[in-house]
Amino acid sequence: MAKSTSLHGAQSPGDSGKRSVGCTEDKAENNKEEKAPPPQSRESTNNAGYGTESDYDEIASLAEGLGGVSIHPKPIRSILGNVPQAIKSVADLLSSNKCKNIVVLTGAGVSCNARIPDFRTPGTGLYDNLQKYNLPFPEAVFDLGFYRNNPDPFVQLASELWPGLRHSPTITHSFIALLAKKGMLLRNYTQNIDMLDVLAGVPEDKVIECHGHFRTSSCTNCSSAFDGEECKRIIVEEKRAPACKQCGGFVKPDIVFFGESLPLKYHRLVKQDTKMADLLLVMGTCEYSFYSAMFDLQFDYNEYTILLKALMVGPVNMIPEMVRSNCPRILLNRELVGTFLRRNGPRTRRKSYDTNAHRDIFHSGDCDDSIRTLCALLGWETELDELNASTRLG
Repeated sequence: MAKSTSLHGAQSPGDSGKRSVGCTEDKAENNKEEKAPPPQSRESTNNAGYGTESDYDEIASLAEGLGGVSIHPKPIRSILGNVPQAIKSVADLLSSNKCKNIVVLTGAGVSCNARIPDFRTPGTGLYDNLQKYNLPFPEAVFDLGFYRNNPDPFVQLASELWPGLRHSPTITHSFIALLAKKGMLLRNYTQNIDMLDVLAGVPEDKVIECHGHFRTSSCTNCSSAFDGEECKRIIVEEKRAPACKQCGGFVKPDIVFFGESLPLKYHRLVKQDTKMADLLLVMGTCEYSFYSAMFDLQFDYNEYTILLKALMVGPVNMIPEMVRSNCPRILLNRELVGTFLRRNGPRTRRKSYDTNAHRDIFHSGDCDDSIRTLCALLGWETELDELNASTRLG
């Protein structure tokens, strides 16, 4: 797994007020005077946040007071190296003051750096690692009918992965919280059940946890509400499924199992949000998230038949197709998926794919690395790090 490397120690545009003196003893002894380069014009230091004219005037004055020794800082571009054009384009969009209703869509990839395994990666995904539970098929651990008859596999899994116990929000989660803090986030749609968005500081009213969450719980039989903290204590500490106080049925956290509908909040807001969105940012998803695979699985278990008809991670997969045709769509992901950058197919109504701002933007790579580069360009890196540090588990 890629680690965030090159930008941890980089000076961000927001650090332009910090200065370091580059005077050496040799220069002092030889009494060689070195004139400071003239301040760059405002035109060369504009929107990307590379400093202002007054910044360079202050630096020149300080250099003159030190005997003309150059303390002119390296431009941020040289500090960051070769920033990918896609990241620069995203930075331009975010710094344009035109993006006030950003819709974010995230998948399992944004949580991988929190060491939470995703569901489908061969060898490391949760489905592959469930073999020890002797399930008739991997998806059974999240099947409502199966849980009602045998809750133990899910209880064991939930006790190990319960949010807020072992895993801290990633840099990407903190970035989403930063967007909310800056008043730029309309909504964050996540396909994950790890609650790291909320733990990172994204307000609950800004988050649509499309597949549910662990904060509340209810009976799988009569749907009666059950205290969320009590459910957590019983599952995490006692390693058993809570019993409903009304009917005695098994209780589970309010995450969406196969056989259950998506939360009402999703259906209530998704159409108006995609209509209002002025930018769509998709991160950490996979091919499954955009090409819904309808499949039928039939198994015999304990004298009853499970017929599983599931639309893989739908209807969340349709969000990128629901935004307006002139809404920029950004994909920060390890691989190109869905209809991004495609001239043909479902998005033929979109504007032409040229160099204007109203187009799809794709950058391949680790989400956290991409976000750190982006925030360095925007001058947000210090805020990002402080926000992330404040949410780390001890």
